[in-house]
Amino acid sequence: MNNLNSIIIEGNLVRDPLFRFTPKGTPVCTFSIASNRFYKQDTGVAEEVSYFDVTTWTKLAESCSTLGHKGRGVKVVGRLKQDRWQDPEGKSHSKVMVVAEHVEFRPEFKRDASAQETATVSETMAAEAAEGEAAAASCEDLAPVTF
Repeated sequence: MNNLNSIIIEGNLVRDPLFRFTPKGTPVCTFSIASNRFYKQDTGVAEEVSYFDVTTWTKLAESCSTLGHKGRGVKVVGRLKQDRWQDPEGKSHSKVMVVAEHVEFRPEFKRDASAQETATVSETMAAEAAEGEAAAASCEDLAPVTF
């Protein structure tokens, strides 16, 4: 019986994904996610940022390399994997990473900067509300990227 090893992380990509192939030709994509946590302190609200390295394989790796870019919101479901090794001097090292089994990218909203510069505040707010409703309707048809 396998022990439970599952993780869900939401955040933003720290940099563009790195896509490559293993020596046997298997596609692999790696990227890092920054996940923010806000909590209350006596002095106000504090923020804690955690960074996670994520690895995807095969078709999921190809999709992540195509859809992902720095700053894009993402939700990753996967498992933790620990690599251990010794360097040539004999010092032990360890690294924990996320091996993704399911990745969802948050929708992106495109805005025309020149049109919004000439619009009044109320026109801009109305346009953003309409965009949000249209995007919400179109997002219902989207399926998550899984393989």
